[in-house]
Amino acid sequence: MRGSIAMGHEPAESLKPADWVSERLRHAGLRPTRQRVNLGRVLYSKGNRHVSVEELHAEAEVAGFRVSRATVYNALHRFTEAGLVLEVVLDNGRTYFDTNLSDHHHFFVEGEGRLIDVVADIAVDRLPKPPEGMEITSVELIMRVRRRS
Repeated sequence: MRGSIAMGHEPAESLKPADWVSERLRHAGLRPTRQRVNLGRVLYSKGNRHVSVEELHAEAEVAGFRVSRATVYNALHRFTEAGLVLEVVLDNGRTYFDTNLSDHHHFFVEGEGRLIDVVADIAVDRLPKPPEGMEITSVELIMRVRRRS
């Protein structure tokens, strides 16, 4: 999450093992390149969370993995296509990648640029009828919140 990057290198034991990440990539049909494995080690080391390209890039640098932003961008989009992360696009064009693959909704904290998983069941009823020839495949709700003044 935003602001969670510690100074210095992450201890090696706090990163996901390379073989765990490699197996997960292979199972998803992706070749476990060095860059993908290193990014996966950083991405999955903190449990379910939301990261932007910029945040994962910074965390990878802190962990000692030199990688370009373009490589992080491409890897996260390949992870999305392979079903390893969910892409959450906000109306302001900001994109986050979510390691929680379950069906769930989000709070977006305005002023902090942070997503929080909603851990309650939400009844979504009375949806509009989809356009002719279309069907609704999923409903993703993002509720914008801000701190009280």
